[in-house]
Amino acid sequence: MGIQRILKHLMTAERHVRQIFSPMHLERIAQTIKASETRHSGEIRFAVESSIELQPLLQGQTPRQRAIEVFSELHVWDTELNNGVLIYVLLADHAIEIVADRGIHTQVGTQYWEELCRAIQSEFAQGHYAEGALRGIQAVSEKLIEHFPHEGGGKNELPDTPVVIG
Repeated sequence: MGIQRILKHLMTAERHVRQIFSPMHLERIAQTIKASETRHSGEIRFAVESSIELQPLLQGQTPRQRAIEVFSELHVWDTELNNGVLIYVLLADHAIEIVADRGIHTQVGTQYWEELCRAIQSEFAQGHYAEGALRGIQAVSEKLIEHFPHEGGGKNELPDTPVVIG
């Protein structure tokens, strides 16, 4: 655990999230998720967090571990076909993690999710946060359409709105 990481987390606040993802950006993300879910039976959640709380940070919690925790807290695992996907952004660490439930993960595999995280990170590095988020959602949606096409009558099991975690 480096002091630099601790300082980054202590200095990154929710206002940083709001500066990067404006209400308009968050609404576009929600609309993109909603539209995509008319084409597949999966569930996509987008969560962005400014920093990890001090205790877990001092215990060495990684962005991946935190993403899995958020995946659970948001009940992304609790879909009928086990095909929920979380795109998680941790600003303090400049980290993007994708956590996919077992139904879609077994179809797609780790390599695809890791490559997608790198692609989103590349967009973010250029300052294209909303665009990177939207492209990530579209890429997840394509895999869900491929493996879990919408066959009518499906229900929206989880909210489409992005989650901003202070």
